[in-house]
Parts: sequence; C-alpha cells; structure tokens
Amino acid sequence: MVKYKRVRATLLPLALYAISASIGAYFVWQALNGERGLKTKEEYEHKIAGLLGELDGLRAERGMWEHRIALLSGRVIDRDLLEEEARAVLGRVHRNDLVVLLPQTPSKPGD
Repeated sequence: MVKYKRVRATLLPLALYAISASIGAYFVWQALNGERGLKTKEEYEHKIAGLLGELDGLRAERGMWEHRIALLSGRVIDRDLLEEEARAVLGRVHRNDLVVLLPQTPSKPGD
C-alpha cells in the first residue's frame, strides 16, 4: 500500500510535467516553424523581394510598350516603326533587304 502511494506521488507530478513540457514544446515549434512563424516570415520577405524585382522589370517593359504605341498612334506615325511592324506581321521582306534575326528572350513559365 505504501509503495503504491509513493509511486503514485512520484509518477503523477512527472506525468504532469511531461504533458506541460510537450505543450510548451508544441507552442515553441509553432512559433518558429508554423504557418505564421519566424522562418515563414523570412520566406515571405524573400518572395516579396523577388516579386518586387519582377514588378520593376514589368514596369520597364510597360514603359517600352507605351513608348512604341505612342510612336504608332497620333497624327504623326514613325514610318520606320510602322514598316518594321508591317513586315513582322506579314512575314515579308523586300528582295534588297538584309534580314538580321535576333535570338528571342526565353519567356518565363506561367507567363
């Protein structure tokens, strides 16, 4: 009888400490690795930096296209640009023209 009380008096607090420690460890792990943890924050910041770089590139490309559109619209049309676009669309060249084919930049997947 005494042994049973002594074992119970020892194991019950140990079991409670073990349960408390496992709950604490769970919350610490979630604070570091969880959906809103510290490591996830760093990953999000890295993704944001990459997307901002891509946004700057797209803004530059948009500026280039707006400039080309401005040259083709309005009262005065840039004849060289108009001729270049017409030949690209029609796939025709004059027999005395020299054609220089430039390599296309590979597009990113998902574009």
